[in-house]
Amino acid sequence: MAASVEIICVGNELLIGKTLNTNAQWLARRITTFGLNVRRITSTADDVDEISKVMQETLQRKPQFVITTGGLGPTFDDKTLEGVAKGLKCKIKLSEEALKMVEKTYSRYVEEKLLDKVELTPPRVKMAKLPEGAKPLSNPIGTAPAVLMEYEDTTIIALPGVPSEMETIFEKSVIPILKKAAGESTFFETSINVYGVMESEIAPMIDQVMHDNPYVYIKSHPSREGEKKSRLELHLTTTAKDLKLARNRVGKALIEITELVQQKGGKTKLVKEG
Repeated sequence: MAASVEIICVGNELLIGKTLNTNAQWLARRITTFGLNVRRITSTADDVDEISKVMQETLQRKPQFVITTGGLGPTFDDKTLEGVAKGLKCKIKLSEEALKMVEKTYSRYVEEKLLDKVELTPPRVKMAKLPEGAKPLSNPIGTAPAVLMEYEDTTIIALPGVPSEMETIFEKSVIPILKKAAGESTFFETSINVYGVMESEIAPMIDQVMHDNPYVYIKSHPSREGEKKSRLELHLTTTAKDLKLARNRVGKALIEITELVQQKGGKTKLVKEG
């Protein structure tokens, strides 16, 4: 079974609809391509108690990884680490290693003439206060370090909410951790367009093919115009121990669903394989 991952996105801006949660989409896509299984994505407010509650609920499901985004900065509403610490029932402590990272960043800002001098003000020091036992991860393009911690059998990784920072840290520091957990697991997907068959007609075909191919998941996506329109996308995915097995699984399911569609008088066209 693929390693399970849950994503927790922190920020009031997500809950009021001001900001589109592109971080969740980007992370889910990248994590899936490494053969891991994203089981749940949760958004929560910039509130210590809410973050703590979500973290506790998540850990009860015992995922192998929990990845959070947002709430690591210097402002009053950056409360992710405080909430995580409360959820883990541990203290927040100043990390000298994290403080050096923060100081190094502001020294770079001085060199770039963005600041006159380095001052480790309380808001800046705040970014170096981590849950007890946590390790900071370098942020090459931003100020707040990311954070890595372990709780029982779960690895918790806290990433900044700024997309460019989150993506950079993920690519540099998180991918090696995920790849080690995934081993040789491979994710494979194929999409086909179906013409001339309504979604309600193809639903029992999907059930049959997934029953015959239990390791393949098939999701139907009707055109925006609604069920009466003739185009329907079927997205077939699987995760297997190697690429050959993954291709064979999806290929077998693809042949079966294509034959069923043709029996109904419909047509199919391959639109994506990867």
